[in-house]
Amino acid sequence: MYVSRPQPLIAGNWKMNGVGASLGEAYMIAGGLGDTTARVAICPPATLVQRLAEVLADSAVLVGGQDCHAEEAGAFTGDVSAAQLADAGAALVILGHSERRAGHGETDELVARKVSAALRAGLEPIICVGETLDQRKGGQALAVVTGQVRGSLPAELADKRFSVAYEPVWAIGTGLTPTTPEIEEVHRAIRATLTSMFGAAGSGVAILYGGSVKPSNAAEILHADEVGGALVGGASLKAADFLGIIQAV
Repeated sequence: MYVSRPQPLIAGNWKMNGVGASLGEAYMIAGGLGDTTARVAICPPATLVQRLAEVLADSAVLVGGQDCHAEEAGAFTGDVSAAQLADAGAALVILGHSERRAGHGETDELVARKVSAALRAGLEPIICVGETLDQRKGGQALAVVTGQVRGSLPAELADKRFSVAYEPVWAIGTGLTPTTPEIEEVHRAIRATLTSMFGAAGSGVAILYGGSVKPSNAAEILHADEVGGALVGGASLKAADFLGIIQAV
């Protein structure tokens, strides 16, 4: 079975940044896309999902959430369900980000439950994996990352659209970036794991790179073997920077 190369995805993660005035940046991003071959998404704080969806309604830019609860509803003060994100206009959701895994104690099992919740709500998951600096120095990077892939991806993803984002924890927000061979090594290991889990369909999953992606290094990263896009943090907050990354596809 032949599976074509997945369409690149460039997703911006605004994290806990942005208020109503920030929507202008998103509007400029939508207006500056040009004829890019990539799918483009912006994942703002939950407070902006509905307003951003309204601003981008007539554009090609997708809107995503940054997390969702594993349950569909209930007494979970401060949490947001996948159904609520979808109702607000989201099409995607980031799950298992290292900042959630480290700061909120999220396990692979919990991430997998959240992925299942996202699928039930019709959201496309972006599932994050990545090793710490100590794990990389200890030669454990591939084992950690492939273990997270196996533990965080439920079986029902087999016939659904989703992506995996490799984010080395030590590169997020630090300005540090793995070498291209290091990125390729991990992405190839992720691809092998996906095809082991899902067969030929695993070849059609976009594997994104995230971790200090910026206009100056985007082209080299995005053209590396098995890199199918990027999950962008700080550089997605400014239209000029984010568009520079998109144009590097």
